[in-house]
Amino acid sequence: MKLELIVSQAVVQAVQSLYNVEVSLDSVQLQKTKKEFEGDLTVVIFPFVKAARKSPEDTAREIGQFLYDNQALIANFNVIKGFLNLSISQDYWVKQLNEMANQANYGSVQPAVDAPLMMIEYSSPNTNKPLHLGHIRNNLLGFSISRIQAANGWKVVKTNIVNDRGIHICKSMLAWQLFGNGETPISSGMKGDHLVGKYYVVFDKEYRKEIKELIEQGQTEEDAKKNAPLMQAAQKMLLGWEQGDAEIRRLWETMNGWVYAGFDETYKKLGVDFDKIYYESQTYLVGKQKVEEGLEKGICYRRADGSVWIDLTADGLDEKLLLRADGTSVYMTQDVGTAKLRYDDFPIKKMVYVVGNEQNYHFQVLSLLLDKLGFEWGKELVHFSYGMVELPEGKMKSREGTVVDADDLVDEMVQTATETSQELGKLDGCTPEEANAIATMVGLGALKYFILKVDPKKNMTFNPKESIDFNGNTGPFIQYTHARIKSVLRKAEEQGFTLVAVDETLGLSDKESYLIQLLADYPAVVKEAGEEFSPAVLANYTYDLVKEYNQFYHDFSILREENAALRNFRLVLSANVAKVIKHAMYLLGIDVPERM
Repeated sequence: MKLELIVSQAVVQAVQSLYNVEVSLDSVQLQKTKKEFEGDLTVVIFPFVKAARKSPEDTAREIGQFLYDNQALIANFNVIKGFLNLSISQDYWVKQLNEMANQANYGSVQPAVDAPLMMIEYSSPNTNKPLHLGHIRNNLLGFSISRIQAANGWKVVKTNIVNDRGIHICKSMLAWQLFGNGETPISSGMKGDHLVGKYYVVFDKEYRKEIKELIEQGQTEEDAKKNAPLMQAAQKMLLGWEQGDAEIRRLWETMNGWVYAGFDETYKKLGVDFDKIYYESQTYLVGKQKVEEGLEKGICYRRADGSVWIDLTADGLDEKLLLRADGTSVYMTQDVGTAKLRYDDFPIKKMVYVVGNEQNYHFQVLSLLLDKLGFEWGKELVHFSYGMVELPEGKMKSREGTVVDADDLVDEMVQTATETSQELGKLDGCTPEEANAIATMVGLGALKYFILKVDPKKNMTFNPKESIDFNGNTGPFIQYTHARIKSVLRKAEEQGFTLVAVDETLGLSDKESYLIQLLADYPAVVKEAGEEFSPAVLANYTYDLVKEYNQFYHDFSILREENAALRNFRLVLSANVAKVIKHAMYLLGIDVPERM
């Protein structure tokens, strides 16, 4: 039984016995005792003052004394105004340590055979450009959330929707046709997604030239944008694609193939993957069909120009376009089609979309629309809305080629990790292969942790130099601590020490007791991270745990401790800290080294 429940039940019993008043468990408010006060758990006394007919302080003292006299795990208590601070007996914490030591997957809930299924969509790239820093935050958040939800007992399907059609794709294709001279990834030595992205930038550059020329000839800027030959040619190409033009389709398949190969390489570098990938080119027609069904049922309506809309004003929103007058689809239509295919493929209980906060309104509309079209999970869909990520230099723009490329950033992080690790002597004694593996792990760990430790809802600035620091709230600091603990455990084994269950009568210091309490909090932290859809909750807990462990490591002997029972306790404690670090970092998608 959880400590909080035991204490809550004891408080209910105390109020009933002392004041002859029945109260519910819900009336008991518990919180962690603040660090500046003595105690482990604090009971808020104010709800019981009326029943006691005494001052908050006197009520707290009476309830505290009753708990001390009648509940063995209460070792002491003190009263601060209307708050009762309880100290939990050390043998309780040692027992908790022994229990967690016997749980290989401590912190995870084993999914039931009939566990509900959560589908999580992330990445959602366009095939006209490579992945960039913004995509990195999206992928890392989506992948981490999928692991966190699995640890909370959900069956999880990781999915991706690739936006592989539309005018933006045609811009890259047209620019390659006009200016590419047959260049390929093989002939250029460029990754395919980089090559296609290059021509997206080329299109924009040449298009701007045409606009400028037309304006100089007397056209308005608006007319110049419409009449520019490049834009008209791109729109003609899009129409040809939709009509199934064989030559355009072949070029589309070839260039998308280059991009997919490039994406796969980047995903592998980042350590993220998917269980199922959908493509807009396969879903938009299904979406049109569902919208037309909605039209027949009176859910949608057609305007005089032939366009199809849904009126959501009664739901506090506005009217939303679903099909243009020429019958072509919009993003909302594609999302409906993708939802239909997913619903056919999987028994979805909850659908989570990992998409930036600029799309908040889109997902409000989508939720209502899916619900009205008959999708059971429509109204309950989760838009995991996250803030933008920038560099210290400012915002990035894809069309102008000023984005921070994902591959370049990963390579830079690994290179910086190599240089920093060598300077600090972290790679001494490693073979070249080991040094490369550790540097890669540290570089990626620095990148991932720096992004994931920030509240997802907030905009953030990614600073590569700060992220690679081996001190402070960083991935390398946590990774190094794990390696340090594993080194201690290896030395213990070499010296013939075998870890056994800890003696529950052993006296502990406050620091040691507090470390066990932090470990005992871990399952609740994993649960909170799942409920809040926030890897940051998990990341910052791990930092707090590591910070406390390093102070313990500095203040107490482990292998040199002469008291065998105490030495065994500190080794068991260290082993469980390492276990929780490794599991928490796994949920964040971060690997930790065994040595460093």
